[in-house]
Amino acid sequence: MSRKNNESLKPWSHRQRPFVQMLITLLAGAASAGIGTLAHRMGASMNIPYGLVIAFLILVISTWCARSRMGAVGIGAHLIASSTMAWGIAICGVNGSALTPVGFSGEVPFFSQNVGYIWLYGLVVVQVVMLFLPRSWFTMPARKEYTVASRHTSRA
Repeated sequence: MSRKNNESLKPWSHRQRPFVQMLITLLAGAASAGIGTLAHRMGASMNIPYGLVIAFLILVISTWCARSRMGAVGIGAHLIASSTMAWGIAICGVNGSALTPVGFSGEVPFFSQNVGYIWLYGLVVVQVVMLFLPRSWFTMPARKEYTVASRHTSRA
């Protein structure tokens, strides 16, 4: 069995031109923030913020892909798109309702009161931290193409 590296075996988004890679990164940043904004409040009213964990997991995976695809520029573009989406949703509620409510008065569980702040500030902090992690953690090696070497055996 022999192996050969082949650039065409890299993920689709890694093989695109820089303009398309940037577009993919921006869309992924906006999508991860949109989905995270919808998910981050799950469980907060019971002080079990599993939705916040899911939201940050989605964000980390999307940010990892952005840095793997485009390096520090990718994280910057992803940070701009995700922050714009999450903060835009938080500020521009529909008919006075908010998907990211912050600041409560009265007795409410800790996470119910603070999960909005944790999400909005945490999505920026997580991506900035990922910018300073070692570059080797974000490599996307080409997959190996395996070929089976045929063996010819002769019978004596």
